[in-house]
Amino acid sequence: MLRFLLEKEFKQLMRNGFLPRLVVIFPFVILLLMPLAADFSVKGINLSVVDNDRSPYSRRLAEKAVFSGYFRLVSAPDSYRGAIRGVELGKADIILEIPPRFEASLVEEGSATVRIAADTVNGTKGGLGSAYLASIVADFSTEIRAELAPIPGAAPIPGFSVIPRYRFNPRLLYPVFMVPALMVMVLAMVCGFLPALNIVGEKESGTIEQINVTPIRRIDFILSKLIPYWVIGFVTLSICFIVARVFYGLAPSGSLGVIYLFALVFVLAMSGFGLVISNYAETVQQAMFMMFFFVITFIFISGLYTPVASMPGWAQDASRFSPLKYFILVMRQAYLKGAGFPDMIEAFLALCGFAAFFNTWAVLSYRKSS
Repeated sequence: MLRFLLEKEFKQLMRNGFLPRLVVIFPFVILLLMPLAADFSVKGINLSVVDNDRSPYSRRLAEKAVFSGYFRLVSAPDSYRGAIRGVELGKADIILEIPPRFEASLVEEGSATVRIAADTVNGTKGGLGSAYLASIVADFSTEIRAELAPIPGAAPIPGFSVIPRYRFNPRLLYPVFMVPALMVMVLAMVCGFLPALNIVGEKESGTIEQINVTPIRRIDFILSKLIPYWVIGFVTLSICFIVARVFYGLAPSGSLGVIYLFALVFVLAMSGFGLVISNYAETVQQAMFMMFFFVITFIFISGLYTPVASMPGWAQDASRFSPLKYFILVMRQAYLKGAGFPDMIEAFLALCGFAAFFNTWAVLSYRKSS
């Protein structure tokens, strides 16, 4: 009986001209656009420089800030008041004020002060911009100290150099961090929404009545709805791998077999959840709104955009109930760090628990009515 139900489901999928195209186009659109739009790195900050010294050192400091790639020089007013006016008008985001006798203080006294003022209406932009500029000033100070040390008669200036080593993402590219997580979001959207609309669609079209009068067991009926979305999930994930490789140069550092194993359980969990929604919804519109609410909630508390560790305590507790959290963790570890199955057993057990719970609920909540 299950074989005939599966044959029916696959025929329905192929007759629907929209769904096969959606499975192919959706991963392309998400993975090509979202990593560029959801980029939390801060660049192109509008910088206003108030140079009260107008010396070679002050010009060198301003040029170092601009050439860093984080800042864009938009104005060089004569006074701090004029720079503040530019911030109030939204033309500048951060101010670097270099005081008079800046170069003389560096040469004669070995130290000098500068003022950094930031517009923190946008806290992320203001905070990161200030941190970037402070780091540039500190680096400039190290350069000047190294240049002044060999002056005859000058006391030796002790110092040290810091050489950072970036693991797993050496060029600090934000898409490298986002792409594996966006693959999980694509799977959740495709393998969650489509099953949710399946049974409801049959309710509205009336074909569910023909199935309800047959001696089909509930578990066979639910399996016939789940298995096609396993196949769709694997096709979607494979397309995501191809897009990540071709457009971003990303390839899994770990085993593809491990990723597909976790994807198998994750798709089973999300498809089961979609069938639960479908069993309770009366119309396609109801199912869409219910799935949209839950999937968006799962995404926000999953760590896709912001780390779970930076959330409030109650949000971290709530994130335990998001299947996306565990698969995103798996994808980033397996894709970027090359982690193996033993390193992710906890996530595997959590996903198995979600899959068992949602699919048992789907079987029990399905009611045959004549």
